[in-house]
Amino acid sequence: MKITIRIDDIAPEIDWRNFNRFKAILDKHGIKPLIGVIPDNKDSKLKISDAPKGFWEYIKKLQDEGWIVSMHGCNHLYTTVNGGLFPLNKKSEFAGYDYETQLEKIQNGKKIFESHGIQTDIFMAPSHSYDRVTLKALKDSGFTTITDGFGDRPYKRCGLTFYPISLQKSKSVASTKDGITTFVYHPNVMDEKDFERFEKLFDKAQVVSYSEFSKYNVRSRSFVGNVYEYALAKGKYLAVRLKSSMMQFLII
Repeated sequence: MKITIRIDDIAPEIDWRNFNRFKAILDKHGIKPLIGVIPDNKDSKLKISDAPKGFWEYIKKLQDEGWIVSMHGCNHLYTTVNGGLFPLNKKSEFAGYDYETQLEKIQNGKKIFESHGIQTDIFMAPSHSYDRVTLKALKDSGFTTITDGFGDRPYKRCGLTFYPISLQKSKSVASTKDGITTFVYHPNVMDEKDFERFEKLFDKAQVVSYSEFSKYNVRSRSFVGNVYEYALAKGKYLAVRLKSSMMQFLII
């Protein structure tokens, strides 16, 4: 199983020390990841350090060097409690809103990207949450690809191509199947142990650049496949909630 790397929550005021440390590991191994860049960040949790000069010029430089840039929502604010079609979380910037509202958010984000010379047709939904209306608005706005869903190769849904993420990292690393998936990372909240585990990944798995996805044929996803994916996402959400509740109980 080939593993690609996705970095979430890129904005001007992130933890640049952690980001640069993460990038150094990727550079050491010659890996070009996917990065989710927020067009107009309004999430206070991602305002960690002072914004560097030339943020957008830096993002453009990374893109020119082979890093894949995706649009990570618009403002990264969760304003609904709708998990959408892929309910790994019960919050969203998009799922639950009408078409006009979602279209406006998406097109506003795209305009900001374009004003800084950033072109992309890949979308990354904050908290993985989107619904059918989101997919229609994305398609109507010129997006062709979404980084989400579970699987071991690209698949087609609602006229869009999905590049899947891993359901369980340990199983993906151990898999001998001929496929490809994505590991999701949030450098802003990574600690020393997280960085140590990330370093060791390159000794255990076949890590490749994100552009490797383009070498795979895109398969159609059946209705049953969509239902199964929804059930897996919902099950993972419930399992995480249960584990969190049990940890709180043990602490008390």
